[in-house]
Amino acid sequence: MARPDLILRDLTAPASDGYPLSMRLISGPQPTHAVLVTSGTGFPKGFYERFARHLAGRGAAVLTHDMRGIGGSRPDDLAAMRMTYEDWGRLDMPAALEALIGETPGLPVTHVGHSVGGHFAGFMPNHARIRRHAFVAVGSGYWRKHPLSYNPVELFFWWGYGPFSLTRHGYIKGGSLWRGADLPRGVFLPWRKWCHDPRYFGERLLTELQPNHFAEVTAPIRSWIFTDDPIANTRTGPDMLKVYPNAPSELVVRRPADYGVARVGHEGMFRRGMEPVWDEIADWLTAD
Repeated sequence: MARPDLILRDLTAPASDGYPLSMRLISGPQPTHAVLVTSGTGFPKGFYERFARHLAGRGAAVLTHDMRGIGGSRPDDLAAMRMTYEDWGRLDMPAALEALIGETPGLPVTHVGHSVGGHFAGFMPNHARIRRHAFVAVGSGYWRKHPLSYNPVELFFWWGYGPFSLTRHGYIKGGSLWRGADLPRGVFLPWRKWCHDPRYFGERLLTELQPNHFAEVTAPIRSWIFTDDPIANTRTGPDMLKVYPNAPSELVVRRPADYGVARVGHEGMFRRGMEPVWDEIADWLTAD
């Protein structure tokens, strides 16, 4: 149960290119460790509020933040926004980490990465300041490694709804087929490109996705995936751990029934009822 004495503070901090990012810090009065929570594609920071409060109730100072183009970090004219998908990892996540460290001097820092938040940890130039990573629903987006039943939905998103929305709005509009927040063009196009390549990041990490630091990451990674998640599954989860070749890693496979719920999917780990797995993650983050 969350403690009643939690402190919530909203702040804005610039990325290294000056872009203002919306953040929220949640902690008890005397936190013992710090946790950076990085969002999946199209998830605003408020989606992680209940999870963050739970970790804070266990002694963490937790920072959530909106990637550029999303939620409180969205510009007035999203259609005119110029960015690349990797900016989230190269510019935004590092800025959030520095903001967390600045607010919690001297505390050990860990990271919970949801979906692309785990994908992009290797783009962070300051990744060495993180002592361990908990990945949630982190798996390759390559569509042929997803269940056949899911393929029509994702292919229609990539080649039907997505192009239509870009033409009509100049960005991917949320609320119908795409249930996440509105997405900038610069997120959608590379995302689609990667998800059609069986190598996913693959050799791109040696060429067009330079600079990056995936091979330099040595902090331990434990990756939670759920059996009803069509994206991060037992085929795609290991693929993403391979792009961190020098990090000790472990894949943890869980069923919804393990927690007495009917569905977890790609995002349900952060919803009410999943407190037992939140405790698993908290225990992992604070282990010696």
